[in-house]
Amino acid sequence: MQFHVATTEGEYDIEAYVRSIGEDLLVAISGGEKPHIGAVAVAQPRPSLKDPAVTSATASVICYVGHKEDDLAKQAAEKLAARFNTHVVVTAGIHWDNLSEEGIQRVVRHTRMLLDLVMDRIEAESPSPGTGGKS
Repeated sequence: MQFHVATTEGEYDIEAYVRSIGEDLLVAISGGEKPHIGAVAVAQPRPSLKDPAVTSATASVICYVGHKEDDLAKQAAEKLAARFNTHVVVTAGIHWDNLSEEGIQRVVRHTRMLLDLVMDRIEAESPSPGTGGKS
C-alpha cells in the first residue's frame, strides 16, 4: 500500500505520504513554505493501562533543535499504531514564516483532518479494516 493525501481547504494545507513496509506503516507529514523533517516518532501498540482489552500505543520522538513538530508526530504515530495494531514511523515538518495564532489553529485543524484522511484510506485499502497486522 502506498498513497498520498492532502487537505484541500486552501490556506495552510498539509499533506501525507503513506507507505506500508511489510505490516508496518511509514507516514511523512509535510506542508508550508519550507517542508522538511523536523521530528520523527516511532510508535508501537500495547494494551491500555486503564483497560488491557483496549489497544493503546507508546511512542518515542526525536526532534531537531528549534522545531516544534514533536507533538504532532507523536500523536499521529500513537493514534495510527493503536488503531491499526502495528508499528508506525511518522516524520513531520511543517513551516510557514510568521504564522499567526489563527494560522496555527488552522494547521492544527488540518492535521486532524489529514490524520482522518490517512486512517480512512488505510481502512479502505486493508483486507480487514481496523485489525492491523501485528499480534
